Amino acid sequence: MTPLTDVTSLARDLAAGPGPVLLDIRWRLAGPPGLASYRAGHLPGAVFVDLDRDLSGPPGAGGRHPLPAAAWFQAAMRRAGVRGGRAVVVYDEADGMAAARGWWLLRYFGHHPVQLLDGGYRAWLAAGQPVATGDEQAAAGDFTARPGGLPLLDAAGAARLARHGLLLDARAAERYRGDTEPVDPVAGHIPGALSAPTAGNVGADGRFLPPAELGRRFATLGVPPGPQPGVPVGAYCGSGVTAAHEVLALNLAGVPAALYVGSWSGWTADPDRPVATGPDPG
Repeated sequence: MTPLTDVTSLARDLAAGPGPVLLDIRWRLAGPPGLASYRAGHLPGAVFVDLDRDLSGPPGAGGRHPLPAAAWFQAAMRRAGVRGGRAVVVYDEADGMAAARGWWLLRYFGHHPVQLLDGGYRAWLAAGQPVATGDEQAAAGDFTARPGGLPLLDAAGAARLARHGLLLDARAAERYRGDTEPVDPVAGHIPGALSAPTAGNVGADGRFLPPAELGRRFATLGVPPGPQPGVPVGAYCGSGVTAAHEVLALNLAGVPAALYVGSWSGWTADPDRPVATGPDPG
């Protein structure tokens, strides 16, 4: 199954019935609250999934949004109506920066029929599709979480990849350089990592760039096209949310990539880990 679906395809699938399970994952680090946006309007039948509560473990040494325990994620997805073998479509407001976390987690925990709605809720509205308001409850699902469906990095693995492969930093360039750090206590980047802001994966409308264009973008950073056993690729961000978007974009370009879920917030939780600043990898 391709990682993306569009409004036309999704509307057709929903009309044919029963259609995929719809998960609304609207979330922004600085707001507005995703639940409020969901209640104001969402795709009919969609269930709200809270990124902080349902798609993350408790913050701590593993970062601000560490990997949730398998049992915790399984329970959250069952509440949302996810069933084994039934397709799932995740979406957020527009650019997929939050919804990609849901796509990655479902894939990591073994649920492969999952797609992200390209352009999100904004594209659905622009196409004149119907919306619903308030809260919706799904019939309980039977999803079983089986970890290991996608490659995962810990801090030691991220450090090795930065030295011997390609580790992409998905944060804004000014955070990579260490010019500013609005969230975490230390500014800079993992030594050896390359700056590849996630915002460069989408156009002004929030839709992903075409696969060939994404491939050219990553090629300028030294990412070879297609799977390259000798050149492993990984991504991190501030807390493992937008880096999932980077992994999805790499997937669209035909490049498998691992995710460092702890990301910068997990890296800097240990004061003994090195930090680089400036525009160069270090």
